[in-house]
Amino acid sequence: MTYEIRDARPEDLDGARGVMLDTFYRDLGYGYRPEWHRDVIDLEETYLRTPRHALFVAARGGQIVGTAAVRAQGPRNPPHPAWLTERYPDHRTAQLFRVYVRREHRRNGLARALVGRARDFVAATPGYERLYLHSDTRSDGAEPFWRSVAEVVHDERDGNPDHFQTVHYEIPLRP
Repeated sequence: MTYEIRDARPEDLDGARGVMLDTFYRDLGYGYRPEWHRDVIDLEETYLRTPRHALFVAARGGQIVGTAAVRAQGPRNPPHPAWLTERYPDHRTAQLFRVYVRREHRRNGLARALVGRARDFVAATPGYERLYLHSDTRSDGAEPFWRSVAEVVHDERDGNPDHFQTVHYEIPLRP
């Protein structure tokens, strides 16, 4: 069976939510946090009904196995530095969220394909100037993957394993 990368449909939302929640609990280890993950509860309103937002899925055999989302929102201060919020203002910045692939489907190019679909969406959507994201480098494979598709803007790592080890990136938009 092959994978399909597509815009999420209403019937995909339960599967997409499952991928996200499993990632929060199993891979990231901190579970669902309402202050960070509010969008996951109402994916339809956040991504399907809000202009300039989008949710993309990777599907195989009728199951959703990967996700990527875009929102018209820059980073927040706090916790991130104020200069980042100035560089990446809301509405002109597309922020990439929820790039997750189920463990058993990794190493098939799905994250790269989902990010490519998101980048194409941002490049074709009027008003967006930049595609921004941040990632915790403690996540398995995150740093090498993001460095392969994005440019580092700011490295906030402090070396304390109890803190998030955040790196901020910008993904170049295609002309």
